Amino acid sequence: MSQASGVFVIDDEKHLRITVAQTLSLAGYTPKSFDNAEHALQQLAPDWDGVIISDIRMPGMDGLEFMREALRIDRDIPIILISGHGDISMAVNAIREGAYDFLEKPFSNELLLDVVKRAEEKRRLTLENRQLKQDLEVHSAPGPRIIGKTRSMQQLLRMVGQIAPLQTDVLLFGETGAGKDQIARFMHEHSPRQGKNYVAINCGAVPESIIESELFGHEPGAFTGAQKRRIGKFEHANGGTLFLDEIESMPLSLQVKLLRVLQERCIERLGSNELIPLDIRVIAATKVDLKQAAEEGHFREDLYYRLNVVTLEIPPLRERMEDIPLLFQHFVLIASNRVSREAPPLDGGYISVLMSHNWPGNVRELRNLAERYVLLGETCDYNLEQLMFGEESTAPLTLPQQVEMFERSLIEQELARQKGSIKLTMEALGLPRKTLYDKLKKYGLKRDDFTG
Repeated sequence: MSQASGVFVIDDEKHLRITVAQTLSLAGYTPKSFDNAEHALQQLAPDWDGVIISDIRMPGMDGLEFMREALRIDRDIPIILISGHGDISMAVNAIREGAYDFLEKPFSNELLLDVVKRAEEKRRLTLENRQLKQDLEVHSAPGPRIIGKTRSMQQLLRMVGQIAPLQTDVLLFGETGAGKDQIARFMHEHSPRQGKNYVAINCGAVPESIIESELFGHEPGAFTGAQKRRIGKFEHANGGTLFLDEIESMPLSLQVKLLRVLQERCIERLGSNELIPLDIRVIAATKVDLKQAAEEGHFREDLYYRLNVVTLEIPPLRERMEDIPLLFQHFVLIASNRVSREAPPLDGGYISVLMSHNWPGNVRELRNLAERYVLLGETCDYNLEQLMFGEESTAPLTLPQQVEMFERSLIEQELARQKGSIKLTMEALGLPRKTLYDKLKKYGLKRDDFTG
């Protein structure tokens, strides 16, 4: 949180609301005024990053009642109560119940700003500690990790963290190699199903003639060659998670049966009339627009809408280039540990080589390069360009293009850190206001995208 943070001002006296809001605005804050506590309460949410100033004596919901309700939403929201009655016992009781501070009317602007500044700092530290704790839990947990510090990956990670513990099915959308299987595994490992089976099947890699048996299983004699009972992927994943990759490749005839499984949560093995109940979560993944595929008749529309309850879009690597050095080092360490070798050296020039590539194969291509770097790097003096030679790639980015990409990344990260504050972003980057606005326009960045 920064000094452009939001501050709620709640008071039924219009004159006081205007005066306090003006004082805060001049100090660089973003105040929002309310004439009653109920309206302010509706706009609060856990992890809201602001400070609240509220009168105690108001018609309807008074300040103390508002404080109790607000602290139920988030027990650490700083609430500064104000009153014109000089009731010391009321102030003491309010602070015991969770108020950050108590101001008696009339109060000076200096006192108000001092209390708000201290409350703001407390809130910032609280939210930072929460985030650090969440990051520690994520990175110390078993299973795969999602690596990325760009805004798009942090947003994805937050959404995955919210959805993973739920029972809902999920649709993942992303290009080949973007990391859909990694996200699916992460969700499984961070869900109540983590101790059960995680079963993955690529619908595009299984011949159409046997995919139904692969998914649903079969009884002996169900078809020619079926000599013994086979447990299908759905049944094997019972209690856990089934990952259906490239679901757009599933035959239309089989999509009808999949829709039934998703709706009824039971299957029948081929050659059997026995219904087998399922406790299962299905995560499907696709690299094509399923809605468009449905409109063109290549995918069932009813199945698309059944899968589209929760959709997560995974950005391609070329849209999060700032993550590439971190990802590459991560993959190099993994590969080194797997073959029991010391991690090979990484000189400063490797970053420019990695950043000049367009990565059509996304994270998978980068991981493969890291593995070649560990296994074969010594044979070419760890020359990354030589290891990349022969791969499908576009022309390397020019120096001006790399500089622009780096500049855009710095501005984007600073806007995110400053919650969209132009003033604080200018100060942090050392840019005049007009220069910053010109660069925002050039790179298509909007401050409103960073204020949430």
